[in-house]
Amino acid sequence: MTVHDYLSGDAATIQNEEISMSAYVIVDANPVDAEKLTRYSAAAAETLAPFGGKFLAKGPIESLHGETPFPNKVIIEFPDRESAFGWYSSDAYQAIVDLRNQGMTSQFHLTG
Repeated sequence: MTVHDYLSGDAATIQNEEISMSAYVIVDANPVDAEKLTRYSAAAAETLAPFGGKFLAKGPIESLHGETPFPNKVIIEFPDRESAFGWYSSDAYQAIVDLRNQGMTSQFHLTG
């Protein structure tokens, strides 16, 4: 059941239903090696599909307030937190973490 279904549904009907909410992985990134980052990005994109992940935004940011040490941001949507955790801890993704770390400095955050 989605949040929209919950908000528009009959309370008696949905009382025992679980609400699923999308989860988002927010990546702050600072490129340090363009060639390795390109290889990592292509490989990372291939790891998303089994977990229902999709890119929502990717690229340079414009700061509206404050300073940031990370000039780029990536936002990845997953169906739920479990899927996001599954992706991040998957063998396929963990196999490219060293390449990621060679291509950029980064922080990964989960919300939703």
